[in-house]
Amino acid sequence: MAATKSKRLRWQLVAVIYTTSLFYFLFQGGKTAIMLFMILNLLLVYLVLGRWSGIGKVSGSRSYAMPGAASHEHSLSAGSALEVNLQVKIPGYYPLPYVIIRDQLQRHNGQKLAFETSFVPNWKRSGQVSYQTPPLQRGEYRFTHTECLSYDVFGLFEHAGQFGTETVFSVLPQTVPLRQWSGVQRGIRGPYSHAIASRSAKETTQINGVREYLYGDRLSRVHWNATAKTGEWKSKAFERESLPRTVVILDRNPRGYQNELATRFELAVSTAASLLENGLKGDTAMGLLSIGETVTMVAPKAGIEQRNVMLKHLTFVDADASHPLYASLQRADSLLEPGSFAVVVTPDTGTDVIRSMEWLSRKGITPCLLHISSAVDLLSHNTSWKQVMRERGWPVFEIRQLQELPSVLEGSGIA
Repeated sequence: MAATKSKRLRWQLVAVIYTTSLFYFLFQGGKTAIMLFMILNLLLVYLVLGRWSGIGKVSGSRSYAMPGAASHEHSLSAGSALEVNLQVKIPGYYPLPYVIIRDQLQRHNGQKLAFETSFVPNWKRSGQVSYQTPPLQRGEYRFTHTECLSYDVFGLFEHAGQFGTETVFSVLPQTVPLRQWSGVQRGIRGPYSHAIASRSAKETTQINGVREYLYGDRLSRVHWNATAKTGEWKSKAFERESLPRTVVILDRNPRGYQNELATRFELAVSTAASLLENGLKGDTAMGLLSIGETVTMVAPKAGIEQRNVMLKHLTFVDADASHPLYASLQRADSLLEPGSFAVVVTPDTGTDVIRSMEWLSRKGITPCLLHISSAVDLLSHNTSWKQVMRERGWPVFEIRQLQELPSVLEGSGIA
């Protein structure tokens, strides 16, 4: 509304100047009046022709990449910046002094990031611009249409056009590579201890995907559909009986994270994602239990599809649980199977977390605690609950930063 009113006022100003020049030409006459009237007519023609400047039919393309990333890496992780390149082409011959580019990036929660840059078109009426986004949080982002603006040489009238289609991409939780689980395995007994060499274990008849054909595979193992589609020999991959069933339990109660909700919950999500990725790389059957407004349970399984499902959930997850960890676990009673190994990622301390571990143990689940610590926890010096858990044989690991996770799980960080 304001833009329409401003445009109307500009045209009224042009009309007043033109009328004044016309009256001056009619009633005063002379060479000066004629030259002034002719110049104003030429300028008016220039302003009117601006509607056909060609920017309304602008075309272009958008490409983006993560600075410093390898060429084969196509996914973004939280904290990464995005480098966006725009190629713009404007048809026509109307002179354009410069073009303003406005682009917008919208997060799934409605948060918007606006970017503005400009360029001077070359003799082919095309140009290229680039900009870099700030470090992005995890979530789904979408680029909408790119808006192009141009003004006449006097800056009176704006001409606009847009190009491009909606582009959607995801920013996954940040992860760190884990070399091994030795620190966790030393504290595990019972149902987890049988999974020592998953690759040498007996296979089941349950198909778990497709793998490359290995010399010596029987014809019954050949996956004929995949072989026909790809043109290369493919074999069926089967689940193994002794794959450990591991469940990562993410605590989404916002009260537990206190005043550091944003940073500590992001650390919890990144920790869960790192554990899942490490387990799936080792052919471990990994699952995820996430209880918030709704209960999300991804049953333990191996494979790339399992990874995609769990990381997609962690990309959008929020700290929106209305109950503490113990009550949340009781809501998921029917979803947890005995004989599993559970890694509980939580900021809880004291009796609350002990009750949760006792509840898991009574269900026949071997629990392990990965505590998301804070400065308040260090100042409180309340470590009696850790002693209780050690006495009962439940491993406790504590981290304050994601980079600490590898060394903690290797055994040097047992609390």
